[in-house]
Amino acid sequence: MTKWILLFAGVIIFYLWFKGKNRAKVSANRELRASAPQSKRSTPETMVQCQYCQLHLPKSSALINEERYYCSAGHLNAIDASGWLGSAFWRASPNQDARPEGMNPDLMVIHHISLPPGGFVKGRCTQFVIDFFQNKLDSDLDPYFKEIANQTVSSHFLIARSGEIFQLVSTHNRAWHAGLSSFLGREKCNDFSIGVELEGDGDHPFEEIQYLSLANLSGQLHSMYPNLAFAGHSDIAPNRKTDPGTSFDWEKFRTKSNISSEKLPFGLHSR
Repeated sequence: MTKWILLFAGVIIFYLWFKGKNRAKVSANRELRASAPQSKRSTPETMVQCQYCQLHLPKSSALINEERYYCSAGHLNAIDASGWLGSAFWRASPNQDARPEGMNPDLMVIHHISLPPGGFVKGRCTQFVIDFFQNKLDSDLDPYFKEIANQTVSSHFLIARSGEIFQLVSTHNRAWHAGLSSFLGREKCNDFSIGVELEGDGDHPFEEIQYLSLANLSGQLHSMYPNLAFAGHSDIAPNRKTDPGTSFDWEKFRTKSNISSEKLPFGLHSR
């Protein structure tokens, strides 16, 4: 009888030991899963859409500029179907309207601007120019601003002394930059042109990085508008305007842009 009691007790002890071992194993597995890296248990990554081609991609894989997303550097540095350059800083101007129906730009007009005159030397000019094009310029900040307070003008692009490119008007639309003008006998240049302002004046050389940004922008525009020619504001309004001025190096611009001399009908001499 004692033998059977001992055997029964042994079976019970073995059962309790085995059950306890399994519980310990289960508990260890739970602790292991709880301590696993959060990345393995995270929710699916946020998806975003490329501004240029509308491709959906993980946000971590996208290139970002001002809360816009791009799937590649090529798309970031291109002009999209809406006429906006992805790598530019977008600062839309109200001073714009539609081009004549069926009209595509075939001229890029180069300007210079400084607000106030010579203000870029002190480094305060860029935002003033943007404010001016957006009709937000505070005329109390400078006596010169009072003189231009009632003007409503704009340009498609502004290239700062730093080389940064700001876009204010879609290339599809008409910016108000040329005024009374004529290009090879064609009046109203705003109808068929793209205006590019360089921060500066006619007395100081432009920065090398401005030439580089201008060359890159010219290439992007030429890819979209292959018939594009290039001229200065003084070329299309010679009795009114002098910009981009004698400090602008047309040969340097042509070389860096890799455009043919035929696209520069007014030549390569400074003027």
